[in-house]
Formats: sequence, structure tokens, C-alpha cells
Amino acid sequence: MPPRLLVLEDDDGIRTALRMSMEDEGYDVVDRSDAEGALQAVRDEAPDLMLVDLMLGGMDGFSFIRSVRPTSSAPIIVLSARADTHDIVAALEAGADDYVTKPFEVKEVSARLRALRRRPPVAPSEPAGSAGAVVVDRHGGPLVLDRDAGVLRRGDVDVHLTVTEFRLLGELVSAAGRVLSRRQLLETVWDRGYFGDERIVDVHVRRLRTKIEPDAARPELLVTVRGLGYRLDPR
Repeated sequence: MPPRLLVLEDDDGIRTALRMSMEDEGYDVVDRSDAEGALQAVRDEAPDLMLVDLMLGGMDGFSFIRSVRPTSSAPIIVLSARADTHDIVAALEAGADDYVTKPFEVKEVSARLRALRRRPPVAPSEPAGSAGAVVVDRHGGPLVLDRDAGVLRRGDVDVHLTVTEFRLLGELVSAAGRVLSRRQLLETVWDRGYFGDERIVDVHVRRLRTKIEPDAARPELLVTVRGLGYRLDPR
């Protein structure tokens, strides 16, 4: 079954070009010109990936991403003419996985989609047959990363993670106690080499901390090693 791709873009020419190109790449494309219609498509079609424009009439792309994230872990790539650092960070913090500025080459968008699809949500160094790994055992019970099920659990409650957040945590768990640089995380989690922008790593680490730390402003589990990168310190 081909992967289902939602394209949310209000420019008819860009939307048509993306739909035709992505269909040629083998995607089952669902396209919408407004965020409200795209929200309904997410409920009805359950897309595997999304391409989202930020500048829309009515609900904008930021609000759309925030609306779908509580229920959908599908990777989201933002396509936007807004190249300001503030806008890029805001889109990533809203829940996007990647950001491509307009004008863009369709082949670059296609490459980034392939990179998000390529790696399963399981860290590569986890031994075969290992169903889970205890991340931390404090502050109300253990956090357990269940790789087979693709979920993070705190006791009996699932902690909602996006695909990228799950991969990021998986890499950190596999290297627990060791520092991983931003570049290492970019290449293993996003799997796309030179496309990488290290700001993406920083934003996703901040988002992940809000879900696994008792106090994200004072991280104890996922710590920053200044000048080097990030380290997971399980207790």
C-alpha cells in the first residue's frame, strides 16, 4: 500500500505541481487548500506524512500543526516563504519535523520525505528482540521506551511522541551516559546528511524534555553538555 501524503497548500499552482510530482514518486496524495479541510482529511484519511504551508487564509499552518499533533505522529514538513529564524523555530516547536523554504526544488522535498520514511522508529543499536528499555525510574514511576510497540509509557499511561521524538529518544537511550553531538543526532535521527540544520535538533530536544522531564526548565534526565551536545543520564 503506498504511503498517504497530505499536501496543505493554498497556491493552486504549487499544490498541483506537488501532487503530480509526489504521485509520480509513488505517494497516495490527498491535497487541500485550507487548514479546516486538511484537519478533516487528517481525521478521514490518516496520512502517513504531511507537507504544510504556513501562510493560509483562515487558520494558519502553525495552528493546523498544533491541532493535529495531539492525535497524529505523522512526520510534517513545513513549506514556507517565511525564512526568518523565529518562524522556523516556531514551526518546529509547534510540532513540525522539518522546514523547507520557498522557492524550493521538488527533488529536495522528495529527498526529505524519503529520509523521514526511511528509518523505522527503532534505534539501530538496540539488540534484536529487546522489547523495551527503562529510561528513568523516579518522580512517579519508570518511563519505559517500548520499541516493539513504538510507544513511551509512564506506568500504564502512554506518553504521546511524534515519530521524530521517538527516534531521538531511542538514539539517546542507546547511547545512555555518552554525549551525542547535534551533528550525530541529525544524521542518525533525520538520516539526511548535508540537509541538516542543527537548530532542528535543539528544538526537538526542548520539546522532548517537556514530555519526559519533571521540570523541563531544569532538566535532570536529558542534559546539555555545553559545546559538545546532549547526554541522557538515566538514574
